[in-house]
Amino acid sequence: MHSAVIVAGGRSTRFGDDDKAVAPLSGTPMIRRVADRLEPVVDELVVNCRDDQRDAIEEALAGYPLATNFALDPEVDQGPMAGIRNGCRAASGEYTAVVACDMPFVDPDAISYLFDRASGEVSPPEGADDEGAPPFDGAVPRLGDGWYQTTQAVYRPDAMADACDAALERGDRKILAPLEDLSYAVVSEDELTTVTDLTTFENINTKEEFDEAASRLG
Repeated sequence: MHSAVIVAGGRSTRFGDDDKAVAPLSGTPMIRRVADRLEPVVDELVVNCRDDQRDAIEEALAGYPLATNFALDPEVDQGPMAGIRNGCRAASGEYTAVVACDMPFVDPDAISYLFDRASGEVSPPEGADDEGAPPFDGAVPRLGDGWYQTTQAVYRPDAMADACDAALERGDRKILAPLEDLSYAVVSEDELTTVTDLTTFENINTKEEFDEAASRLG
């Protein structure tokens, strides 16, 4: 069994006064687009958000076919790592995909591949820089610029939640900090593009980016 956590508790300051999680992207709330793209490859959905967001997100997800739970932030504005931690604590799958709510082009094939790399169902390519050996605590894409895509990645939920707690306790809020306590498959850009393309990682931060994405969706 696999889970998905959508992290939606941020304030979206670059997007203006609206909550981008539920903004209608070509007629469909953005968070619903993310959830719909994850549905084929997971068994349950967890949404991390603030309490004041819940009603609107629940409405956006009305009729969603998978079991859906909410992991509300007990303290708001604690940053994405706290949101990931809270979402992972509510996930019951062996592995959970963590995806930001502003990634409406997330590719289910990419997520499926990350699940397989984390569990060892897919062998690493020659020269992979994996931290440890399978089965891993996670599988994290590393793009050509060296950036680790921690908000479109796969983790063992308990291990990731514990790693987030440890980072927060030592005062390290960097989004990459939990990786220090995990074994994880490093999925390079070249490896990942054998199953998907980099569109999967596009995120929407501004109204201009939102309008451009809407034009592509029709």
